[in-house]
Order: sequence, then structure tokens, then C-alpha cells
Amino acid sequence: MKQAVLAALLVAISSGPVFADTPGSKNARVTLVYEHALPDLPGKSIKGVLVEYGPGGYSPAHTHPKSALIYATVLEGAVKIQVNQGPVRTFKAGENFTELPGDHHGVSANASETEPSKLLAVFVVNTDETELVTPDPK
Repeated sequence: MKQAVLAALLVAISSGPVFADTPGSKNARVTLVYEHALPDLPGKSIKGVLVEYGPGGYSPAHTHPKSALIYATVLEGAVKIQVNQGPVRTFKAGENFTELPGDHHGVSANASETEPSKLLAVFVVNTDETELVTPDPK
């Protein structure tokens, strides 16, 4: 089941909108690959976001909507993640992590300077949320 869901999301990659070049990012591409309202939870949706980092790529420190519960799986390579001032951790392909509503994402980066990495972030979020990433103010 898990592989089937991932495969279905990855098939949609070419048709989703791309949010590349978020201010403060480097060598990063973010693509909405899936979106569906949850039938038994009015006002809630599931949204799949593919994050692709080139070598040395990263996203700026950011938050997600306060309604967002996020489950992320590393699909390729390895990524460095820091949530809520905790330790910076490295997650390799096949490993996953969770972000809870209101969490702050201090570090989100490719762990390699020479190889690309990819992760799939699955959001359970209010359906009307359109901005899934809010970079920290400078």
C-alpha cells in the first residue's frame, strides 16, 4: 500500500505546479504533486509536495500553516532537517520524519554537496490553505 501511494504521487509530478526559487533558497524545487479533500473531515485536505534539492541545495528557515500535520519521506539521497531548535538530523532514503502543527523548520537542506536529494512531504491541512511554506522574516 505504501509503495502504491508513493508511486501514484510520483506519477503526478509532471503535472503539478512548481514553486521554485523560494526567496532564500538555493538549488531547490518544490512541486505540488497531489491534492484531495478528505471526505470524512470537512475543510481538511491531503496535499503531497515533492521537494528536490540539487547538490548543496537548501530551503530557508520556515514554518507551515498552523493547521498542517506533515509526514515526510526521503525518496533519494539524504537531507538535513532541524525542527524547533532541536538537533540537526540527517535522514537517508527510506527514512521519514513528522512535523506537528506550529513547528518551526530551521534547517532543510541536501546533506550532499555532490549528489541530489528528494523528499515527499504529505500535508494534512485546511483545504483553503494555499501557502504551504512561509519563509522566516529577515
